[in-house]
Amino acid sequence: MGCVLYSIFDCLPQQAYPKYSFNYGIKDPHTGDIKSQAEERDGDVVKGQYSLVEPDGSVRTVDYTADDHNGFNAVVHKSAPAAHKVIAAPAVHLAHAPVLSHYLH
Repeated sequence: MGCVLYSIFDCLPQQAYPKYSFNYGIKDPHTGDIKSQAEERDGDVVKGQYSLVEPDGSVRTVDYTADDHNGFNAVVHKSAPAAHKVIAAPAVHLAHAPVLSHYLH
């Protein structure tokens, strides 16, 4: 790694060129958590998208960009809700404690 010479006594390391990309997705049928994201950076420009399923079944998708000239910009899209599926919770049986008519000290 090279360095940038600021004075005869100071030599600071040069920063590596910023470049990356990543993506991930989650689909958990137990919790209903469904989402994904993808992003890439090349120098000072970042582009990406993420999406998630809302509680009503609609899908929110956000496309975004960021750079030094335009700043951060996002465009949000939302799909119509999916047909709502009702999932019944399992029945819970409670046993109540007996009521005491007398209280002894």
